[in-house]
Amino acid sequence: MMDVILAGDIGGTKTHLGLFRATGSDLQPVRDHVYHTSAFQSLEEACAAFLARDDRIGAACFGVPGPVIDGVSHATNIAWGMSQDSIQRAIGGVPTRLMNDLEVTAYGLPYLKESEVAVLHRGEDRRGPANIAVIAAGTGLGEAALITTPGGYVAVPGEGGHCDFAPRGLEQCALLDFLMREFDHVSFERVLSGPGLHNIYRFVVTRNPAPEPDWLAARIRTEDPAAVIGESAIAGRDARCVHALEIFTAIYGAEAANLALKYLATGGVYLCGGIAPKILPFLQQGGLIAAFLDKGRLRSTLEKFGIRVSLNPSAALLGAARAGLAMMEK
Repeated sequence: MMDVILAGDIGGTKTHLGLFRATGSDLQPVRDHVYHTSAFQSLEEACAAFLARDDRIGAACFGVPGPVIDGVSHATNIAWGMSQDSIQRAIGGVPTRLMNDLEVTAYGLPYLKESEVAVLHRGEDRRGPANIAVIAAGTGLGEAALITTPGGYVAVPGEGGHCDFAPRGLEQCALLDFLMREFDHVSFERVLSGPGLHNIYRFVVTRNPAPEPDWLAARIRTEDPAAVIGESAIAGRDARCVHALEIFTAIYGAEAANLALKYLATGGVYLCGGIAPKILPFLQQGGLIAAFLDKGRLRSTLEKFGIRVSLNPSAALLGAARAGLAMMEK
């Protein structure tokens, strides 16, 4: 019996593929590689580049950025067309599954080590399993949940990142008005993502239209704007970058609380994705927690919910491998 699982975390920016060997209920990493998604025309092509001639796999599972309906991915932020049947044929006919990327991320969270998690708000200690909300800002915005059942956790995928952005306060209302002039639909992803942080910064600049410092303009023009804005804010080098990240952080906290209330996530909320670990010093300043708790009569309830940041960039890959292991066990 082939006991090796091919796992994948497929994103608009990067594609992370890995092989894991199943030893009972445990998984041992064999090897992995991170590719630029834009380097390939399809997931099948990426798998062909990763797999060696003598690799023998027993199951494959891939987390993809968008809903998966009837085995077909309706991905956002990536141009690939992906279907389970096509990928299954390309990798030798082994059992294959496409899942939402936040769904597989959720499956990976229970296996994170203590050193791979940063606690922003401890909340109330729980005895036994409890629902967990998962939100991840990166190239886009993903949302999901881990729901407790008699048979263990079940991950529930969602596309909440594409729900209507709900502004809080006059400044965020002005931000919504600014974005409505540019986009047909202003979703949370338009503000809670890498491009979203850039959108917020552009809004802040219109409210304070002093010339950009030459160094900042040059970096935004030639590098990833969100990374530049975040780094400049954390270093305190530019006041408008600081304010943009303050708005971003407040919106992140508010939407994390929305998700936590929808799933009654007494097991807490995990911030995943690529942005949260990079702006962790800013998140620890308290603005996110203040926005998270600002829910009127439900404040005392939310105070009991923990808020944690996943620091493991491979959580989604691990979750995909865990889902692949479940497929093999069935």
